[in-house]
Amino acid sequence: MTRKDSIAAGFDSARNYEQAARIQRIAATELARRIAAGMRLHAPRRILEIGCGTGFLTRELRRLFPHAHITATDIAPGMLQRLAHRMPDDGQLVLRRMDGEAPDLTGPFDLICSSLAMQWFADRKAALAALAGLLAPGRHMALATLCAGSFRQWRAAYRAVDRTCPMADYPPCATLQAEWPDCGAGLWDEAELIDTPASPLAFVRELRAIGATHTDSPHTAGLRRVMAAAGAGDAPFAVSYHVAYGQFHRAPWPGVFVTGTDTDVGKTVASAALVRAWNAAYWKPLQSGTDDAPSDSTSLRHLTGLDATRLYPPAASFGASLSPEDAARQAHARIDPARIALPHHDPSAGPVVVEGAGGVFVPIAPDYLMIDLMARLALPVVLVARSTLGTINHTLLSLAALRARGLHVAGVILNGPPESVGRDAIMRHGQVRILAQFPPMTPMGPEAVAQLATLLPPWRDIMQS
Repeated sequence: MTRKDSIAAGFDSARNYEQAARIQRIAATELARRIAAGMRLHAPRRILEIGCGTGFLTRELRRLFPHAHITATDIAPGMLQRLAHRMPDDGQLVLRRMDGEAPDLTGPFDLICSSLAMQWFADRKAALAALAGLLAPGRHMALATLCAGSFRQWRAAYRAVDRTCPMADYPPCATLQAEWPDCGAGLWDEAELIDTPASPLAFVRELRAIGATHTDSPHTAGLRRVMAAAGAGDAPFAVSYHVAYGQFHRAPWPGVFVTGTDTDVGKTVASAALVRAWNAAYWKPLQSGTDDAPSDSTSLRHLTGLDATRLYPPAASFGASLSPEDAARQAHARIDPARIALPHHDPSAGPVVVEGAGGVFVPIAPDYLMIDLMARLALPVVLVARSTLGTINHTLLSLAALRARGLHVAGVILNGPPESVGRDAIMRHGQVRILAQFPPMTPMGPEAVAQLATLLPPWRDIMQS
């Protein structure tokens, strides 16, 4: 019997799953709440669920999205039969036996979700990449899985009697974070759920009742001694489940978001070089400062000779040289972030270089910063920084802010005189690639940009990394 057959057999036999799976019900309800909060503006029409079990999450999805077409999958046929019994006559529900690690259907889906199934995957990173490939551009994946710290009381009981616990070692959130695909942005956070079975023996029986019997480690003798150790002491027996909740947003099209550590660090020149190197389209979502200088879109077209059809107009433009929020206020206007419409770009036409305004925390509207727009677009980020004194602090702070929002950093471009100490410190402490170091060039025109473009890696290199 293969590993997958063993897992499926365990869940097939779980006839009392609904009664015993208290934590699974709680985790599915919380995941559904997070899905509802993240998709309140765009209800999904096509949903794929991985590891549906008896339907804790499936039923929540149907309540939230009554008109959605749901494809619910599980590796265990018995689980699908129990779900069919609980959701009869649902013409928008399709049940399918499938290994979530090797999806054998075609997308695209607006939402892919899974509650407490991914801990059974042998290769999470590959599975996540396969599932992300089934997402429609700009759409979401929402997951819950066990992570490090789960069952610590039970593991402690094994250590107390000098036995090896056969339970899997679940990954910390940092490991999960590193496994997101590069085609979007994702973020995990962790919650602890405490279960209080009647006794250690009841805990063992409930694991069997929900079908969680497979282990990749050999069972060790002495279970009675383990249960005795777990039940020792005056405190009631309890078991901790550490659940990681992940939200992933696929980018709407291939490309990068260019931001800076500050204003006037050379974002437009860097964007022009990227456009030239990758034959990319260009979009500046929010433009300010046109009273004092030509718009960045105008400057970029001059520097690159970009065809007008590949230069997308800004969502809003203001004259004052201020943050977008303050420039809009000075013009007696207000930016509605929800109305920043994305350009209609054909992904087959290559990448889009999106240039932000200022740095990552520049205000766009009340309670909405540039980093919020970056998270919405979910594009890999190119951070532009000065090469001179002070760049280490500014660059590392910006990198920390980007990663705290789950954004993938494609690399850093340094502008200014070559300075190896700062460059090496950024690479070492920021754990980031330096895409290029642009020397000062005078005059800055199309020929200079063409030379700078030759210093950049090709687009296929960015995609593969």
